[in-house]
Amino acid sequence: MKRKEDNNMITASDKKWVDSVVEKITKKLEVVSERSKDKIPALTRDGVHDDRSMENVDWNIDDGINWWTNGFWGGMMWLMYHETKEERYAEIARVSEEKLDRCFTQYYGLHHDVGFMWLPTAVADYRLTKNGEARRRAMHAANLLAGRFNPVGKFIRAWNDLEGNDTRGWAIIDCLFNIPLLYWATEETNDPRYKQIAMMHADTAMEAFVRPDGSVNHIVEFDPVQGGVVKTYGGQGYAEGSSWTRGQTWALYGFVISYLHTGKQEYLDTAKRVAHYFMANIPEDGIIPVDFRQPKEPAWEDSIAAVVAACGLIEISKIVDEFEKDIYLNAAIKMLKALDESRCNFDLDNDGILQNCTGAYHDPSKHINLTYGDFYFIEAMFKLKGEEFFIW
Repeated sequence: MKRKEDNNMITASDKKWVDSVVEKITKKLEVVSERSKDKIPALTRDGVHDDRSMENVDWNIDDGINWWTNGFWGGMMWLMYHETKEERYAEIARVSEEKLDRCFTQYYGLHHDVGFMWLPTAVADYRLTKNGEARRRAMHAANLLAGRFNPVGKFIRAWNDLEGNDTRGWAIIDCLFNIPLLYWATEETNDPRYKQIAMMHADTAMEAFVRPDGSVNHIVEFDPVQGGVVKTYGGQGYAEGSSWTRGQTWALYGFVISYLHTGKQEYLDTAKRVAHYFMANIPEDGIIPVDFRQPKEPAWEDSIAAVVAACGLIEISKIVDEFEKDIYLNAAIKMLKALDESRCNFDLDNDGILQNCTGAYHDPSKHINLTYGDFYFIEAMFKLKGEEFFIW
């Protein structure tokens, strides 16, 4: 994979702002990482990280150690290790990696989100340190993901059985962030099968998930026996046919990632189409709603959609011609500045950074801190700095 690094991509005044935010991130994580060094946090409650890795938590098998966001804390630590060169961050990152071995033993709670779980942990570890145990874990996860591929429908099955729903034919837009695990497996082993599966899934996503206007479906149900689309679902958005903003960003950034791994122009073209739809809907204040088609009131927000979009827009700005660059870069900076000014908590007594994160429009819990939001905020700021470690 070839990525263009651009250490002079932003203006001098924006560089000063970026450096100030990175300094705040570094100071905060120096403290928080020590408090949470033995945890795998998914969110904060009253400013304190929870722990999805505890043996005695009152969650079922899917919500505990197998929870889909359990790779992001380790990923944050690898980002900080790359930034600071402090060995303590590598040691903390490996706590998550080693605890996730329980997922392989339990097996039944695993799902397509093994990419989200092992790319920021085992793959990151192997890329930075050449740790052989990390490579073994990552290859195990890649084979599990490849095993979820439906060759007739040419999609990767998302979830395991959900109560009351037959999900054998369900795929979701989020999986564009899981398939980089397959790209890595081919790059690592030179076995083309992993990349072939990833690209077939990405091709299906282009055809079945992305609408003509650049908006994106969250869930598509395929016929698992005959192939072909059965129906779509609103999923974590407001309603069927609406525009869940984080779903737009999984597509925006996800297709960029597939382009970077394959060079297939259609992936970049699709990412740009989704990006232009997204940018056209960014509110004046830069604060992103949970769904672009939700009612005006209540005005629910999802800060995570903003930071994932910013990451993708920054990557597009590195690829396109010079005269296009600022279109994408300025949109990313606008959102990140809005978050820094009013949606970030850099108080050292609070474990979370990014506020007003919302998992889904109809979730009872809204406007909370979610750890993967912190991850993507940090990733975006390090991208702007020009020296970030690319995990995907």
